[in-house]
Amino acid sequence: MLMTTTPSVEGKTIRNYHGVVTGEAIIGANVFKDMFAAVRDIVGGRAGAYENTLRSARETAFSELGESARRLGANAVVGIDIDYEVLGEKNGMLMVAVSGTAVTIS
Repeated sequence: MLMTTTPSVEGKTIRNYHGVVTGEAIIGANVFKDMFAAVRDIVGGRAGAYENTLRSARETAFSELGESARRLGANAVVGIDIDYEVLGEKNGMLMVAVSGTAVTIS
């Protein structure tokens, strides 16, 4: 599945628009507590555990996006937008949401 933030794919023609598709992943509060407890893992000012958790959430959201597009018969997603939102009563959760337009290109 080709995925891009651009509205088209250079050298390809969009043959069919299938609609908007989305993917979401939410990281719970316990993950944040675990990550902050492991601050000693910070190397060079970067929190490796935190980055890995965010990367995993983003990959999950993109996987859901691609699967939604496949179910519609698409072979690409264009115009992808990635958003990060803090959720919960005490801002204890982080949501990664991706959306785009499922298309068939050739």
